Amino acid sequence: MTKSLALNREELSMKRNFGFSLIAAYASLFLLLAVNPVSALPLAGDSEIQISGGASHSQGSDTGNFNADLNYGYYLSPGWELGFRQALNYNFINHAPDAWQATTTPFLHYNFRVTNVLVPYLGISGGVVWNDRDVTGTMGPAAGLKLFVSDQTFVNIGYRYEWFFKSFEAARDNRTHGNHVANIGLGFVWGGSGDRKTP
Repeated sequence: MTKSLALNREELSMKRNFGFSLIAAYASLFLLLAVNPVSALPLAGDSEIQISGGASHSQGSDTGNFNADLNYGYYLSPGWELGFRQALNYNFINHAPDAWQATTTPFLHYNFRVTNVLVPYLGISGGVVWNDRDVTGTMGPAAGLKLFVSDQTFVNIGYRYEWFFKSFEAARDNRTHGNHVANIGLGFVWGGSGDRKTP
């Protein structure tokens, strides 16, 4: 009974800390946007680099992790972006050794031109997850919002769902046993041609 109560307190503390971190990130983002309004959009031919960090929670378990992502994207058009993500996840597991895993995934996103500052996107990715013991496939949808704070710099708030499989036949059975990954990051776009600002 005491052990179960300690586990519940530990889980509640982890959720509370994650909630406070999200609130702090959103408050910082709001202040940043309020101070420096801009007018910018990605262009065809732009390159994009982004670094982000966040946390994820494995569905149906009491484990969570910290993740760091490094993304490179290329704009085929102002909307379509083809890219590559390298992620590192460190898993915190109750009453077991912690573990790490790296994710290498190409992605395809569509960026919607809602305003000159807010650029939401939807996409899909697929690739491999690996560590020193195993390799498996991963795929899933992604969504997010890019908030431009200068002509070429943006803050990204992103979410993706990753499910894992050893074969394509097994992918359908594992759709509800994946990771919810949320992160916040900073990105920079360069290259392309034309005027970034729209009238």
